[in-house]
Amino acid sequence: MITLRLDPKLEQQVINTAKHLGLSKSELIRRSLVDYIEKLEKQNAWELGQDLFGKYSSGRNDLSSNRKELLKDKIRAKSK
Repeated sequence: MITLRLDPKLEQQVINTAKHLGLSKSELIRRSLVDYIEKLEKQNAWELGQDLFGKYSSGRNDLSSNRKELLKDKIRAKSK
């Protein structure tokens, strides 16, 4: 058994969502935890860090996904 303390705003959201779905608060929380854990287990390293890769020193967030085009641009700029 787990006892869980929530801040009043989150608790009210849980109550409202459970009522809307026709579930008990416990069932809503149980299903939410199962879904969350399943998503964590399915993620690979790229998915987990996707929002962190390739943007800090340059300020750009497309370096890893756009690397070939960026490299071509650099090479073209040097040859001019």
